[in-house]
Amino acid sequence: MDNLKIPYVRNGDYCIPDLTLKQQASLGKYGRMRKQFLKEHRPIFFNKLLLSEQLYDHCAEIESAAEDMLDLLVTQLAERNGVTERLKVEDQMEWVRQMNLCRSQAAEVVLAELIYS
Repeated sequence: MDNLKIPYVRNGDYCIPDLTLKQQASLGKYGRMRKQFLKEHRPIFFNKLLLSEQLYDHCAEIESAAEDMLDLLVTQLAERNGVTERLKVEDQMEWVRQMNLCRSQAAEVVLAELIYS
């Protein structure tokens, strides 16, 4: 908690931190997951980010990186598994099944490497 200057307000015999957080736009799925993970499993880091008002920026950055990584991985997995537009025309249900599989695999990688690390 280096160089944090937190203002306090006296309330009776107690000094209470006078914390007001900036209003931020809402986070997406991966940003909220990262925030929850930090809150539950990395509370010291979570509090440091929260008190320095960097929590939202951190979660938004993770959200953006996760979405970019997910898009890239889905594209790569689809190419590797032979999921093409031709398959989409010939057998839509098989194309949907294959794309859902690629998306699930990509999501697992994103969760392991960005969210829960």
